Amino acid sequence: MEKLHFAIIGCGRIAERHAEIINRVGNLISVCDIKAERAKLFSEKYNCPSFNDLNSLLNSKEKIDIISICTPNYLHCEQSILALNSERHALCEKPMALSVDECKKMIDASKSNDKKLFIVKQNRFNPPIETLKKLILDGTLGKIIGADVNCFWNRNEQYYSSSDWKGKKKLDGGTLFTQFSHFIDLVYWLVGDVVKTNAIGKNFLKKDLIEFEDSGVAILEFKNGAIGSLSYTVNSFGKNMEGSITIFGEKGTVKVGGQYLNVLEYQNIEGKKIEGLQESRPANDYGFYQGSMSNHDKVYQNVIEVMQGKSEIAANANDGLKTVELIEMIYKSMQENLL
Repeated sequence: MEKLHFAIIGCGRIAERHAEIINRVGNLISVCDIKAERAKLFSEKYNCPSFNDLNSLLNSKEKIDIISICTPNYLHCEQSILALNSERHALCEKPMALSVDECKKMIDASKSNDKKLFIVKQNRFNPPIETLKKLILDGTLGKIIGADVNCFWNRNEQYYSSSDWKGKKKLDGGTLFTQFSHFIDLVYWLVGDVVKTNAIGKNFLKKDLIEFEDSGVAILEFKNGAIGSLSYTVNSFGKNMEGSITIFGEKGTVKVGGQYLNVLEYQNIEGKKIEGLQESRPANDYGFYQGSMSNHDKVYQNVIEVMQGKSEIAANANDGLKTVELIEMIYKSMQENLL
């Protein structure tokens, strides 16, 4: 099979990571960004044409198999649908969208055009997370009774002031959408649906920078009967402190932590010991801050295997919807607790 042909919409920081990998595993055919100079510099670096209008890219005669959506959160739904309606497959960065309704529209477009919709959930490929998922699936941990998540990161004034969309409610969505949707995804992926939440959020230190909470706490009740908690902030002083998830089962307890869910911090399992884990990748480094694990190469490997008929989608559109659904539940609870 010849290499797949890709286009990228949005030429910001995360697009750099996409382009580097595409150039290794496929062909980057074109890029698009409404900021002409940024698109031009990006296209020169990766030796491909650039567009400043999405419709122009979609109507171009270049062969494009898959379009990678690397734009701000609020554009994911609209642009994914345009890509799918142009009879291309789409790979959408997190979060899938800013509402469940938007997610459903994207899924409908994927089905009606018979095109695949991939969602970027690269933390699922972190070696300790992959191992934890296997332990849950094969019953090694027994019945899961609890899951506690800690997300203690730092996002400073420069992070928000250097962006024309981050921190704005209608464009960004909130801290759980932009910073911690990967953690929300893993809660669902590892334990299952959440049926009830009780949450509170506050803006302590960033009232002049963002239009929503900078910290929050949520209690979670899962469909399978387990209970859990989510505690998060972007106010960890000076730098990221921790990104962790602890799973409590009747036959074992496992904590995956570090700053980015990249370290097996604790294990105590009946009759088993986790050994020989592959070393985790470094975090995505954006200069003055760091994000989640840099596993986008595994995301693209899955895309290629799916297109070759050798694998299932690692994170499908329903997974993306479930993440947004849980975030909506938490934010609704926060609003109710403010009344």
